Amino acid sequence: MKRIKFILPLIAGFMLFSCSDYLDVNQSPDDPTSASVTPDLSLAAAQSDSYRNLTRRMNEYGNVFMNNWGANVNSFTGGYAEEFGITLSNNFYDDIWDGVYRSTGLYSRIINHPSSGYDNHKAIAKICKAFYFQYLVDLYGDVPYSEAHQGVNSVTPAYDDDKAIYRDLVVQLEDAISMIENAPATAKTVGAEDVILGGDMNGWVKFANTLKLRILLRQSELTDTETTTYLAGEFAELSSASFVDQDVTINPGYSSGSDSRQNPWMNLMVELKKDSNGNFVERNAFRFRRASAYIAGQLNSTSDGRRTRLFKPVSGSNITGVIQGDQSALNGGGTAPAAISSLGPGLVIDNAQDGYMMLKAESLLLQAEAVHKGYLAGDAQALFDEAINASFTQLGATGAAAYITSINGAIGKGYGAAGATPDQQLEAIFYQKSIALNGINGAEIFIEYTRARKNGNPLIDENIPMPLNSVTPTGNKPRRLMYPISEYASNSANVPVQTISDAYNTAPFWFE
Repeated sequence: MKRIKFILPLIAGFMLFSCSDYLDVNQSPDDPTSASVTPDLSLAAAQSDSYRNLTRRMNEYGNVFMNNWGANVNSFTGGYAEEFGITLSNNFYDDIWDGVYRSTGLYSRIINHPSSGYDNHKAIAKICKAFYFQYLVDLYGDVPYSEAHQGVNSVTPAYDDDKAIYRDLVVQLEDAISMIENAPATAKTVGAEDVILGGDMNGWVKFANTLKLRILLRQSELTDTETTTYLAGEFAELSSASFVDQDVTINPGYSSGSDSRQNPWMNLMVELKKDSNGNFVERNAFRFRRASAYIAGQLNSTSDGRRTRLFKPVSGSNITGVIQGDQSALNGGGTAPAAISSLGPGLVIDNAQDGYMMLKAESLLLQAEAVHKGYLAGDAQALFDEAINASFTQLGATGAAAYITSINGAIGKGYGAAGATPDQQLEAIFYQKSIALNGINGAEIFIEYTRARKNGNPLIDENIPMPLNSVTPTGNKPRRLMYPISEYASNSANVPVQTISDAYNTAPFWFE
């Protein structure tokens, strides 16, 4: 990633910096691990802490920027002003950096723990760390990596080249797979302390293979000889690999026992206790988020059976959305409908509901793309259709078979549409991923949206409107987030400098 220039905001910005999720942790991610806290004792905490970032702020960021969510302008004023104005700064979603970077330190402690016999635990930590470091690269570009989490040995870690990090993430995943497949007989068995796969080590191999597939595909639009040669070799190693074939969930024992024990997504959405009629008591975070007019149009126009699971219809089976940046018609000046669809029962289910690390639908669509591009053998159409089935099942929706038949006649949404070009078939894969992960992993689909804008291909950016009255340096959405003030305050000698314009004109290496 190119080095770029930044003009620091007023010094008062440093004095005002605060992020509860970051400061509430008593230990720095760079503090050495106590030898008494063995990997089996810390794995669940690491997995749970890092997931909280994925399901809350990362999910919100992506769903707003994908124009999936609008604002309940009939009941609230001023919300999403920065998002709809696309007003970037070093404070904009800075808690994504602070939360994710800190949580990866928990995995480093497990990996570097001096005790022997924890090969499987350390392999899981390597896979989880790679999972989150990919997001750090995808959202920021260069990040501290090789010198990260070394305590007093490196209190101001250097930033590594994003491409080099990507290459090493693949190495770490391959190493993790090898550790699992060659674990000594004396290696400790992983059990309930693994709150993602419950110690299913074959499942972790599949997860690692699928994550490697995602990492490789993210850079598959690059055409330089070095990259294409590298990708060919790495994809060849996946030719006989097994991939995620069920939803990869996380649940450390979520319950209604206390706020801290709720699923973190549900903790954001609803009060702990239900009302006397057994209904959720909605928090403002739930009451504020509403379907956008854009996504309502997409789902209604295709009679997508998932629409009533992703959003709650106002009446009938169609959902009603609000244009991002619009104002309430009730108070004058806007055109928002009087009733707007809220988040649906496929997303807001129960205090104890599972979280999702990776969906079976995502795995199948990744495989479909790899087959489509000739990297893997298989039937792209069959994988595409199976992914839609998996998405309907995961959301509890009905009518998958009819939808698959119908959507495969729609160019840009169905892989099998007659007359569709290869780019339009690829666009259909991207589209179905954006629906399957809607409300579940917003960051992933916005990153994929960014990848799809490379050289204007496959043109899905033309289908996703900007918010009303938004003005950006390029007329488009940003390609990356800005480094947070916390980095300029604590690691100023190493953090790359940048201007706001650079967030629109530079990107992680896989875009260039």
